[in-house]
Amino acid sequence: MAGQFMIIGLGRLGRSIALQLARLGEPVLAVDANRERVEAVADYVDAAACADTTDEAALAELRPERFTCGVVAIGSQAVHASILTTTLLHQAHVPRIVARAVDDLHGRVLRAVGAHEVVNPEAELGQRLAQRLSRPNVLEQLELGGDADLAEITVPEGFVGRTLIELDVRRRHGVSVVAIRRGGQVRANLSGSERLESTDLLVVIGERASIARLASRV
Repeated sequence: MAGQFMIIGLGRLGRSIALQLARLGEPVLAVDANRERVEAVADYVDAAACADTTDEAALAELRPERFTCGVVAIGSQAVHASILTTTLLHQAHVPRIVARAVDDLHGRVLRAVGAHEVVNPEAELGQRLAQRLSRPNVLEQLELGGDADLAEITVPEGFVGRTLIELDVRRRHGVSVVAIRRGGQVRANLSGSERLESTDLLVVIGERASIARLASRV
């Protein structure tokens, strides 16, 4: 099978990635040393294989060089295996290698042996949860680089019934309203005379501190 994604490690994270990619119509080879895990996803992906990817010969039989992306989703109980697997994928010249790290040191090692991208799902989840707990009125927030963020917030009570022109949000609060989510629909072509409703959600862009101050007004 020649394809797009090779997912190695079929614990909760790897299994979720493999199944989601398959639902999106992407070709997936799912790999794990545990046969039961392989059999659990075999019917949902293009191909599945039971193999020890720390064994150079076993990995070579899967021909990883055919894939444009290799995802090393091996869990926290097998840090050594994730490092060896990442190394072997790098040696096989896989163009894009995404590896799961359990901490900063593990992430630095993964990058050193060839990972192009390192993710730490637990840390990212913890960060997002902490942000939601400290800023309950910020529903979603995306870092854009530097100190700029894109966020979705509930409408401050004092904004209800007023227009964007009246509010002059950019000058007064240092953020720009780029869209409004109303009734499940996102409206990006905004009229300055549009009056905000209590159930609206504002999609704003600006500095993180400015967004936090605006959200605190809710």
